[in-house]
Amino acid sequence: MNPASASPARPRGVYLITPDEPDTARLLARTAPLLAAGATWLQYRNKTADTALKQAQAIALQALCAQHGVPLIINDDPLLAQAVGAAGVHLGGTDGDIGAARALLGPEAIIGASCYDQLANAERAVAAGASYVAFGAFFPTTTKVTSSRATVDLLRQSAALGVPRVAIGGLSPDNVGPIIEAGADLVAVVSSVFAAADPVATQRAFLAQFP
Repeated sequence: MNPASASPARPRGVYLITPDEPDTARLLARTAPLLAAGATWLQYRNKTADTALKQAQAIALQALCAQHGVPLIINDDPLLAQAVGAAGVHLGGTDGDIGAARALLGPEAIIGASCYDQLANAERAVAAGASYVAFGAFFPTTTKVTSSRATVDLLRQSAALGVPRVAIGGLSPDNVGPIIEAGADLVAVVSSVFAAADPVATQRAFLAQFP
């Protein structure tokens, strides 16, 4: 892992997550303006793609992210992250071992963990070597089926973890202010930006909520 590809210790801003886009050229065309407009991190997630498409899209996105100086994080697949030279990987609750991902990707890799609405999950993830923890969903979301509902109190309670905290789930420029105020370093967004009438303007509206 190239240390230069890793994000600063305390990133802030928009953590952009790709939609399930089968057309790689269209995926790049949709993503490039958002990287240029100030996305902090990009996560490649495509739940409908087969192995070959995932690899092709990850390679293409890694090249695009390198052009914009934005770390690429791969969802759920440390081996794919290693293969394409991504900055790191994001692991869900049942998607693999943080320690094993760290051993594979190296000390500079960005390794994130979904902690849902449980502080104990976050404490275990940090102890295992996670670079950041993600809490959610904060609001109803159509992107992913989830029964967990995180709160702003959870963000306040997790301040002592010492790693960046990501908020996800139903976020919009209109509702994200209190979540950032409570301690979210990054706001993870999919459809609220990609499906917006003006994705770049919507992303900038998110960024404007950060002090």
